[in-house]
Amino acid sequence: MTNARLTDPEVLEQRHPVVVEDFAIRRGSGGAGLHQGGDGVVRRIRFEEPMSLNVLSSRRKVAPYGIEGGSPGTVGVNRVLRTDGTVETHPGVFRTEVQPGDRFEVSTPGGGGYGPPDKVR
Repeated sequence: MTNARLTDPEVLEQRHPVVVEDFAIRRGSGGAGLHQGGDGVVRRIRFEEPMSLNVLSSRRKVAPYGIEGGSPGTVGVNRVLRTDGTVETHPGVFRTEVQPGDRFEVSTPGGGGYGPPDKVR
C-alpha cells in the first residue's frame, strides 16, 4: 500500500490478509489561511494473520509548512493498536511484527495553509 497511489480498500483486502476498518477524512488537519490547507486521511487496518509491518512515512515531527502567512498543517501519526489494549506510537519509518487482531492506524498530515488567516473573506 502506498499513499502515492492510495490503494483502494478492496484491492488491499484482496491482496493481503487484512480488513480496512476505517478510511475517513482527517477533519481540521489542514493549516489555516486565506486558502486552508487540505485535510489528511485516517486509515485503520486490522490484521488477520501474523505479518511484518514496514512503514515509510514523513511529516511525523515537522509539520507541513504554510506559505505567504498561512499556518502549518497537522503532523501525521502512526499507531499500532494491540489486541491487549496497548497503543504504540511509532516514528515515520519503522518495522514491527503484528498478530491477528492487531490494528495499524495511520493519520496522514494536513497541508499547510496559504495566505494570512486574518484575510479570510
